[in-house]
Amino acid sequence: MKMIGFFDYAFSLVGLIILSPVFLLVILLIKLTSKGPVFFKQTRVGKDGRDFKVYKFRSMFVDADKRGLLTVGGKDVRVTKAGYYLRKFKVDELPQLINVIKGEMSIVGPRPEVRKYVDLYSEDQLKALKVLPGITDYASIQYRNENDLLALSHNPEELYVKEIMPKKIELNFRYINNRSVGEYFKIIIETVITSLKGK
Repeated sequence: MKMIGFFDYAFSLVGLIILSPVFLLVILLIKLTSKGPVFFKQTRVGKDGRDFKVYKFRSMFVDADKRGLLTVGGKDVRVTKAGYYLRKFKVDELPQLINVIKGEMSIVGPRPEVRKYVDLYSEDQLKALKVLPGITDYASIQYRNENDLLALSHNPEELYVKEIMPKKIELNFRYINNRSVGEYFKIIIETVITSLKGK
């Protein structure tokens, strides 16, 4: 939808300008509390199955992704002290506004997965790749405490693949099948409210 594309670009551009002081503070915090780059780039699967690099503020120690793709619990040992709070309030996701500016993502849409999990999608689930991935959606809101759910499982990988991932994809289609400017703003508002609560 052209109107949503316009809002994506406008909000991201304005957001990057307004949030620039926050970006500077986060950059300083990351540099003072752990070694490594400020930004973390990871390959995700975007619209039509094309790979792209998603941007985040680094919240884990360098090479932490080599020890597993799932973050388990709020106290995952791979997460830095600063990273715990960046993740809690979803501040680590803010650099994805750059992905939106580049046309790789939308503000609202299915969260982009890594190739490992997309390869497990059924034919129907792959239809979720017909739209741009997003920074937030209904699944992001409902499963914002996903890490804690995984921490309670004796087999986090199995729980994610067999239970959480399919339910998240169902929620993806709740937005995909009802895309409108109204739904777009509804999800943004709900995301801001839940992020401010930090729950």
